[in-house]
Amino acid sequence: MTTRLADLSAAARELEQRLRLGGGPEKIERQHKQGKLTARERIARLKDADTPFVELGLLVAYDKYDGEAPSAGVVTGIIHVGCRPCVVVANDATVKAGSWWPETIGKILRAQECAMRSRLPIIYLVDSAGVNLPYQGGVFPGQYGAARIFYYNSIMRRYLRIPQIAAVMGPCIAGGAYLPALSDVILMVKGTSFMGLGGPNLVKGATGAVIDGETLGGATTHTSISAVAHYAVENDEACLAKIRDLVGRLEPPARIAPFDADAEPGADPQTLYELLPNDHRMQYDMHAVLRTILDGGELDEFQPAVAPEMICGDARIEGTPVGVVANLRHLVKGPHGEGARFGGIIYTESAEKVAYFIQRCDRQGIPLLFVQDVSGFMVGKDAEHSGIIRAGAHFVEAMATTSVPKIVLTINHASGAGYYAMAGQGFDPDFIFSWPTGRMAVMEGESAVQAVHGPSLEAAKKAGFDPSDDLKAAVNAMRADYEHQLDARYAAARGYVDTLLYPEDTRTVLGIALRAAWQNPGPHLGPFVLPSRLGGDV
Repeated sequence: MTTRLADLSAAARELEQRLRLGGGPEKIERQHKQGKLTARERIARLKDADTPFVELGLLVAYDKYDGEAPSAGVVTGIIHVGCRPCVVVANDATVKAGSWWPETIGKILRAQECAMRSRLPIIYLVDSAGVNLPYQGGVFPGQYGAARIFYYNSIMRRYLRIPQIAAVMGPCIAGGAYLPALSDVILMVKGTSFMGLGGPNLVKGATGAVIDGETLGGATTHTSISAVAHYAVENDEACLAKIRDLVGRLEPPARIAPFDADAEPGADPQTLYELLPNDHRMQYDMHAVLRTILDGGELDEFQPAVAPEMICGDARIEGTPVGVVANLRHLVKGPHGEGARFGGIIYTESAEKVAYFIQRCDRQGIPLLFVQDVSGFMVGKDAEHSGIIRAGAHFVEAMATTSVPKIVLTINHASGAGYYAMAGQGFDPDFIFSWPTGRMAVMEGESAVQAVHGPSLEAAKKAGFDPSDDLKAAVNAMRADYEHQLDARYAAARGYVDTLLYPEDTRTVLGIALRAAWQNPGPHLGPFVLPSRLGGDV
């Protein structure tokens, strides 16, 4: 018998496999005939052998542009180069010549923000024809348009001192040329790379001059005449080897996370496929979930007898310390003889307990992992009279202002203000992951139906009539729309989560993310904090 998690995982894997082909076999073959590797082949050869590639934003834009923009034409993620975590950004020239779609900008900015927060070196593998002109209105203007990429380039270079290495491995045209120009080191590949504010056709149209691309802006030109680039290499393989050499010369990071390669989880992650219920509304054992992620399955739980609907505790993942905040997902006894409490709901005592735990982790420099299966805050007279708004604000403020890294894993519901409190995307978590079962929305579809159509449905029931055909159609349409938008693939396509994870990969990816985020010196507002004019740390 298949399960919901297994079915959704299989569907997501099939989609991801298709997206990894980029523009398809014919475009890949064309790239090879030009003497170039594809973006994914370049990343595979650049990273340390037998180490994972934690890809960010694989599903972005997959359901737009009639499927013509897989991964928005750019591959981004975390790799290890010489055992050092690095951010990589690689244009996929098999997708519309690596041109920039509106979502391409968002993916590059997200990758740069990961580098800025965690002080990771960032490597750009440039192979792009520039702006996708039919969609320039979503690329060129605006605060978070393409200019923001160059702004982040400049901030990393001037203030944050984050190493930026740019390899021009194909075309790099117009404003896009500022991306390598604002990096620390530029490499160019002889015969296949070009960098210029305008290509030969534009030059001919603007000035009447006829010139070939190699003479105008090839590797030899920019390393021996203009001095714009620093290294000219023979081919892609030599370029990637040179990048590895350059990363190996970098100063070691100031903070290195504890790591235990021999640590094992307390339970087999494959058991999760049977553990999570087929009906997302049903209960399950969150402690059993955590045992498949944490070293030895061990969680030193903080105040376990207080507000047990929220789990807080200290643990390790691959040897790296982490404070865990997770939603219990079954009924628990209320305090002082009160009625049962619903798992996945945040009560006043829950919020106060978590706020204190977060502040304690902040004082002790322990990163936080939020495991989300939250339906929201409790409502009603008792909740309001207990001061849940004040307690919720305390929870949110503690989470928002903590200076330690925050990593999010959504395994089921991520609804309402509970999603915000559990380090939702708007609060700048360092990384945000989801299982294929994740459901992100202001509320579940049935709750939305009741909020919008409940009075009409109730009126028809009291009158003894069936709902009208129009009302039934509206209700069914709303349910279908919510189910579509609640799909984790929908969230991933819009960049609301960085990556869809599968149970067997979760622990490994969380370990890599924790060790990368460990270098985040905190605190930060958005991706970075600039030094004050009078001095101060960054």
